[in-house]
Amino acid sequence: MVTRSKIEESVLEQIRPTQQERDHIWGIAKKLQQAVADSGRAQAMVVGSIARHTWVRGDRDLDVFLLFDPSLSREALETEGLGLARSIASAFTKTYGEKYAEHPYISAIIDDVEVDLVPCYAVESAGLIQSAVDRTPFHTRYITEKITGLIDDVLLLKRFTKSGGIYGSDQMTEGFSGYLCELLVLHYGGFIPLLNAAAEWKPQMVINHENHDTKHFTEPLVMVDPVDPNRNVAAAVSLDQMVAFVELARGYTEEPSMHFFELSEDMSITREELSRLLAERGTSLFSITFPTPPYIQEVIVPQLKRSVSAIVEHLERNGFVVHHAHYVMQPEHCLFLFELLVADLPKIRTHAGPPLWNRLNAEKFREKHIVSSLPGPFIKNGRYEMEVLREFTHARDMLASESLLQVSLGKHVRQSLLNGWQVAEGAGCWNAEFEPFIAAFFWRGSPLIRVRRKILDL
Repeated sequence: MVTRSKIEESVLEQIRPTQQERDHIWGIAKKLQQAVADSGRAQAMVVGSIARHTWVRGDRDLDVFLLFDPSLSREALETEGLGLARSIASAFTKTYGEKYAEHPYISAIIDDVEVDLVPCYAVESAGLIQSAVDRTPFHTRYITEKITGLIDDVLLLKRFTKSGGIYGSDQMTEGFSGYLCELLVLHYGGFIPLLNAAAEWKPQMVINHENHDTKHFTEPLVMVDPVDPNRNVAAAVSLDQMVAFVELARGYTEEPSMHFFELSEDMSITREELSRLLAERGTSLFSITFPTPPYIQEVIVPQLKRSVSAIVEHLERNGFVVHHAHYVMQPEHCLFLFELLVADLPKIRTHAGPPLWNRLNAEKFREKHIVSSLPGPFIKNGRYEMEVLREFTHARDMLASESLLQVSLGKHVRQSLLNGWQVAEGAGCWNAEFEPFIAAFFWRGSPLIRVRRKILDL
C-alpha cells in the first residue's frame, strides 16, 4: 500500500473528481456513444483522461472519437465524419462549431461539459494509422490496461506540473501533456519515485518503457511512445521546461509544501506601476500590437517566436540593445514586447568598408563615398571606414516603419502586419487585454523560485 504524506492526501481530496461529477460526465458520454451507434455510420469511443479516469476535478473535457472504416478516403472521412459529428452535437446543444487540427472536428458545450467529437479511422494497429488522431484510441487502451493503482499518482503529477506552469504540450507552454504524465508515473511506479528520479535527469534523457527498437531522437526529454516506437511523447517539452521540472522535483523532495500544488493566479500591474518600474529600471519598453491571424495556436505561436527573434536582430543590427523580448497570442490580438537598454542613438554611426587588399571592392567603396559631408573614408585596421547618418535614431520610429516588414517574419504574422500595427512606448504599452502577460514579463522567476517566495511569504 502506498504511503502518502499529509500534504499529498490533502491535495488528492481537493483534486479527485466527485462521484456526482463522474456520473454527470459519463452520463453525457454514454448518450453520445448511443447516438453514434444509432447512426450506424461509425463506432464511438471515449478517449483521453476521462476514459482513463486520470482527470482532475473541474477539468471537464470530454473527447469522443468517431471511428470510421479505414477504407474510407481521407476526403470522405472529413466530409462524413464532420457531418456526423455536427448532427450529433446539434441534437444535444446549440453551442458548437468547427475546429481544426490535422483535420476538422466539432467542439461543443453540452451541459457545461466541453465535448470534442473527432472523426478518425478504426485501424487495427498504431502502425497502420492514417492520421495523428488515429493513434489516440491506442493510447487510451494502453493506459487503461496498466494504470490501475496509480491514478492518484497521475492526479498529483498533473496538479504538480500545472502549478509549476509546465503542464500542457501546446506551443506557448512547451510542457508536459497528460499522456506524458501518465507514462512517467507508469514507468517509475508512482509520483514520488518519479520525482526522485527526475531530480537527477540531464538533457537527452531517454525513457523507453517497453524497450522498443526505435529511432534516434534529439529532443531534451525522450519518452518513447509504447504504441508507436517512432514517436517521442515528450517532443513538445522544451529544454527549459524539462529543467524546470527537474528543479521542482528537487525542491519538493527536499522540502515538501502545499505551495507546490497551488495554482498560480494571474499577475497584475497597473499603468502607474509600470511607469514607476520602468523609471526604476532605467530601460525603455516598446510594444507592437496587431490582429491575431485566423489560425490555431499550433500554427501561429511558432511564427510569433520566429518573428520576435527577427525583430530583435533588426533592432540590434541598428544599434538598439535589447535586454528582453517576448510574445503572446490572445483571441483578438497578438503582442510583441521589447525591453531595450538603448532606445536613442546619435545621428551618426561608423560604416565599415572592405579591407584595402580587396582592391576592386575597396576602390568601389572609396569612389562611392568620396563626396561626403561626414569624415571618411579613412583607414582603420587595414580597411576603409567612414561615418554615415543613421536611418533611425529612435527605436520607436524603426518599429513603426515599413522596415519591419523586411525582416524574416512568419508568413501569417506578415499578412496580419500588412493590415497595420500599433507601436506603443513606456507606460503606453499597458493594455488591459495583456496585463497578466506584461506583469509576468518583468517578474520572471523559475517555478521553484516562485514556490520559495510563497513559502517565505515574499
